[in-house]
Amino acid sequence: MDLRLRDDVVLVTGASRGLGAEMAIALAREGAQVVAAARSRDSLEQVAAAGEGRISIVEADMGDDESIARLVPTVLERHGRIDGLINNAGIAPAGKFVDQDPDIWRQALQVNVLAPMLLAQAAGAAMIAGGGGRIVNVASTTGVRGKPYLVGYSTSKGAVVRFTEALAAEWAAKNVQVNCIAPGAFRTEAQKAVTDSDDLLARRVAKIPAGRMADPEELVPLACLLVSRLSSFTTGAIFVVDGGESGKL
Repeated sequence: MDLRLRDDVVLVTGASRGLGAEMAIALAREGAQVVAAARSRDSLEQVAAAGEGRISIVEADMGDDESIARLVPTVLERHGRIDGLINNAGIAPAGKFVDQDPDIWRQALQVNVLAPMLLAQAAGAAMIAGGGGRIVNVASTTGVRGKPYLVGYSTSKGAVVRFTEALAAEWAAKNVQVNCIAPGAFRTEAQKAVTDSDDLLARRVAKIPAGRMADPEELVPLACLLVSRLSSFTTGAIFVVDGGESGKL
């Protein structure tokens, strides 16, 4: 299927590893011009090397408003427009709620909620001026059903879900589609402690009706579709990709 991504300009945050890296590389191979953003230049350069000359990189810290503010202008300076934004960067602080320092929650809200909002505001203004665009927010199944010991993370990802729905309704008439992907258990570096332990892996997989964790590339087709022009009538949707875990009674 031709996703009509040739030469579309897409900004992907959290693109140095895991799901973000997979999405950036896949979009480049579909013909998009990708700007990959993250804190680690070395990891970004590895991603760019796999992008067939269609990935440029920019160091950015989603915990710093000034760093965030430079991102969309950098994309516009390089390419003259922005057609897609994937808000993928995030942090997942774990621990007992009663013991956690509130600064941990503030950081989670900054990186997981405020940064995507600021980027959507800046990118959306350029998209509206240019006739339209697509925004994909990456939440989590914890934003659909909260999980113990991940209270701050669950709260922030729940906010991303509501943010997606509200912004989609506000911008639908402006031809800017806003959708959300809520991944479940994927085999990424962030889950290495689980995948490296037979016991932890067995316990994690036991909760998933599909009977396994997903590989990162299993999220890629959906992300590419949602950031493409073929999703022009899909907006405000929350796509849960978790092997049936959220629907398990």
